[in-house]
Amino acid sequence: MRRLYPFCALALLSACSPNSAQPDANNSAALKPVQMNEARFRNDIKALSSDEFEGRAPTTQGEKLTLDYLSKAFTEMGLKGAYQGSFLQPVPMVSYTADEAQQVTLAGLPFKYRQDLVLSSRHDNGGVNIQNAPLVFVGYGVNAPEYAWNDYQDLDMKGKIAVILVNDPGFARPDSGKFNGKAMTYYGRWSYKFEEASRQGALGALLIHDTEPASYPWSVVENSWTGPQQDLVLSKTEQDSRIQVEGWLTLDTATKLFEKAGLSLPTLMARAADSPISLSLEQTASIAFKNKAEYANSYNVVATLPGTKQVDEQILFTGHWDHIGKDDSKEGDKIYNGAMDNASGIAGILEIARQLADNAKQGHGLARSVTFIATTGEEQGLLGSRYYAANPIYPIDKTVAVLNLDSTNIYGKTKDFTIVGKGKSELENYLIDAAKQQNRIALGEKNPASGGFFRSDHFSFAKLGVPAVFAGGGSEPIDAATADYKTQMQATMKGCYHNVCDEYHEDWDLSGAIQDLEIYYQVTRSLGNSQDWPGYYQGTEFNSLRPAKTELTTTAK
Repeated sequence: MRRLYPFCALALLSACSPNSAQPDANNSAALKPVQMNEARFRNDIKALSSDEFEGRAPTTQGEKLTLDYLSKAFTEMGLKGAYQGSFLQPVPMVSYTADEAQQVTLAGLPFKYRQDLVLSSRHDNGGVNIQNAPLVFVGYGVNAPEYAWNDYQDLDMKGKIAVILVNDPGFARPDSGKFNGKAMTYYGRWSYKFEEASRQGALGALLIHDTEPASYPWSVVENSWTGPQQDLVLSKTEQDSRIQVEGWLTLDTATKLFEKAGLSLPTLMARAADSPISLSLEQTASIAFKNKAEYANSYNVVATLPGTKQVDEQILFTGHWDHIGKDDSKEGDKIYNGAMDNASGIAGILEIARQLADNAKQGHGLARSVTFIATTGEEQGLLGSRYYAANPIYPIDKTVAVLNLDSTNIYGKTKDFTIVGKGKSELENYLIDAAKQQNRIALGEKNPASGGFFRSDHFSFAKLGVPAVFAGGGSEPIDAATADYKTQMQATMKGCYHNVCDEYHEDWDLSGAIQDLEIYYQVTRSLGNSQDWPGYYQGTEFNSLRPAKTELTTTAK
């Protein structure tokens, strides 16, 4: 049975909360307690992750079906199309497809595509033909002045290929005070490492995959990085500055490479964690494969519920509609349905939007506007959210906050509530207060080493200083029966991240997801009827862009 909350907690997080909103003074009828429609939420997950949608890859028939489904849903709610009257914001994209018949030798050793490595190129030049390029080990591939760390110090990387460890030094030395300990910084993300190698003028970059610091197995690399790879269309200057080849090596492949160079990879990994390092392997790489580029628009779906007073101030919801499509080279099941990741998040956004739209129709609209952005290309590097952030429909300086839904809870109710990267901004206080009303305690994620804060769409806005949260679920089941169910379902879903078994299950217990949707709803009601502008705490990456109010007050004094 769904939990019903007292009016004070449910409607507005009223005077009980330090972040309380003002009641709807102009409305005579009381706002009814929210009752998220689990059957409707479940049906949206089931539909979006069905085989008919073919894994929802951008620029495919699966995208068209998804766009039609979401546009129809937002139209029925009465929301406004935010892009020139349309729900669809064009996102110019290019798909790069590397030929799987790759000729690769590292240190004179031949290696096989998929089995030993995965390589790609994000250039429209027909293919890659690199001969005898020097290989240079650059530790974690980090250039971070604020941590007094530069693995590229005094290096000229022109014409060379960087070999790089995953994660950052804090993971290997959590008690050393380096970086952020086990909690990954942005310097640990694969996207940063390719970006930095490009800035250093390298010819290419190869990341050494290691399951524990990467937080996912090699199968995720193989499934995610093979086949067409989407990217945003860049200017010629940006394009020309990118590395020519990027990819991943299995740990076993990297070990063989270093042994051929007369070096011990474990020893060098230990050195790399202690201090910046760069070392020529005195070996070369030869890489050749054809590469195809195809251009097409994909689309973000952007729908707005206008505010009643502070109309120009926006609260954004984000969640990616895309997954990784289908792989016709596979035997048996070829479709990556992406039920949990992220049909569930999009279904959650739809349900919250319906509730808020119904409130507005009953005379309980929010003072601020709320915009729902179902983004494209998240799986390829947050493409849709990056594009919106660079080309905002509503000004970034009028964007109050971003609430992100990505892979909702399918394991039942919990006693706790997870805020990924907890401790970054004042926006989190709204979630903490809402969780308290459910008798739940808000905690950080159990595995901060996975760098979850940097891996979903909210991060594109955080980089611009907009307070953004990614939250949901928890680790402590509410009772013994739920704990037993969770153990069984986790066994069922094991290995399904970015795999064909991420499919909808009729026996999913979505009561925990409903709890989380109610928290997001409460936060939106509270923040949407306030004049508060949350900021980032001192010591976080984004504090200088929008400081927390407490710090502004202290500075003023």
